Amino acid sequence: MAALRALHDFFVGAMYIERRIDPFFRPFVDAIAREPLTRLVQALIRARLPDHGLGLAEEQPLAGEDELIADIIANMSQYLRTHYDAGTAQRGGNTKTHGVVRGELVIHDGLPENLRHGLFEQPHRYPVWVRFSGPGPALPPDIEDVGVLSIGVKVMGVPGPKLLRDERFTQDFTGISTPVFTTPDLTANAKLQAAVARGLPLFYFVGPGGHFLDALMQALWSRTQTSPLETEYWGCVPYLLGEGQAMQYHFRPVGATRSRIPGLPGRPSDNYLRDAMARTLTARPARFEMLLQLQSDAQRMPVEHASVRWDAPDSPPVVVATLELPSQRFDTDAQLAFASRLSINPWHCLPAHRPLGNQNRGRLKIYQALSLLRQHMNDTPHVEPDGSETFDPPLPL
Repeated sequence: MAALRALHDFFVGAMYIERRIDPFFRPFVDAIAREPLTRLVQALIRARLPDHGLGLAEEQPLAGEDELIADIIANMSQYLRTHYDAGTAQRGGNTKTHGVVRGELVIHDGLPENLRHGLFEQPHRYPVWVRFSGPGPALPPDIEDVGVLSIGVKVMGVPGPKLLRDERFTQDFTGISTPVFTTPDLTANAKLQAAVARGLPLFYFVGPGGHFLDALMQALWSRTQTSPLETEYWGCVPYLLGEGQAMQYHFRPVGATRSRIPGLPGRPSDNYLRDAMARTLTARPARFEMLLQLQSDAQRMPVEHASVRWDAPDSPPVVVATLELPSQRFDTDAQLAFASRLSINPWHCLPAHRPLGNQNRGRLKIYQALSLLRQHMNDTPHVEPDGSETFDPPLPL
């Protein structure tokens, strides 16, 4: 075990070095090679997928699914209890809060009829809280994370019944800065969480039985991030869009450029991502387009396998809304602490957007269990926000 840990730490140390030089060459490499390599890796992944004969928006439970979910909850709960004291517990995933900011989700008018379901049925402006965060489960300096960011959008003032009863008027969307999920299904997710519990997460990807192609996909799309406002975020897993129709969504920044990271190739601020976001939102607003993509081919766009990037020429993503973040100050202690009271869960949703697939079915129990544990450890009961929340007086603009 000592030898394995030493080898693991060597690879992690090499990643830390790469993160410091990545911005000097990565944009050029991505422009030339990322998309061709992604298509190659995706072709290899799809070639290994069995055809279960599923129809559009059709699900198929995994064998032993409940036991897998229980294993994941046990490992992630033990990690929280082991690594965090009472009052300091963090989320098991999407852990480090870079900021929680106010905004509006503006549903566009004139959408095609097949997209006008649920939240997208008619044009409207909804207040939102948007949480930008790091991957977790630890809280490293930003330059030492794995190069993946996450977004959680809590839409408020949404009428109608919801699938979770702990919030009455919210619709949540979550995403990460890679177009496919870290693990293809709950079986692999349970293996990853077991590797995290042993302190050897990289060995989930390499070695006997490892998920090498998934590692390549993550490597192609993870990078030294410059700002949470300067990257795309993908939902990675499917959701209903009305009865019998599945979709995936993602958020794409509008007019964003890559900021310079002060201090590289040395050591930047431990929270340079929050600093970059604060500089931007102090000076000007930021916007993201929200895009939906409909499932048109159940094999090329699977519901139960989250390592496959949905890619079909007859179903391109369509812009359906704009996420508007006005100029603001968000980095007071009280507003940052507000994040610990938020529960962002894709099952906070309208029935028209029910989460699909085994990863999402697992999230229903996993997110609830870990949220309750974190809030119990911190003595911070869950609250449903409505957008009227106020915090410490903001610093002057």
